[in-house]
Amino acid sequence: MHDPQGAITVMNNLHGRGVRMSIDDFGTGYSSLSHLKKFKVYKLKIDQSFVRDISTDPEDKAIVGAIIKMAKSLGLQTIAEGVETEGQLAFLREQGCDEMQGYHFSKPLPADEFRDFTLARGALQRG
Repeated sequence: MHDPQGAITVMNNLHGRGVRMSIDDFGTGYSSLSHLKKFKVYKLKIDQSFVRDISTDPEDKAIVGAIIKMAKSLGLQTIAEGVETEGQLAFLREQGCDEMQGYHFSKPLPADEFRDFTLARGALQRG
């Protein structure tokens, strides 16, 4: 943030090498709409502070829906963090969110438990 032009140069160089970057906690802190024009990003990560109440708060629902629609129109992927309920999951799927993460799926796991978790759900190829 102290050298935006330097950051843009580094990010463009990395993008040219095939590295894909995301903006974390989109909509909070230093993330802003201007970053979408300046930085070559691949994915917006929707902050859990917006996801938390999408089942009950019409404003959070509108914000999350708008972020997903905007991302789609810019050719960006979306990932929602902090998904904890079936209602949140249903809304995010309805809006076309590409990926979701949170306790609804699993608490954080050590590597060996994660492998067992994914194998049990067919997410990894055996072999």
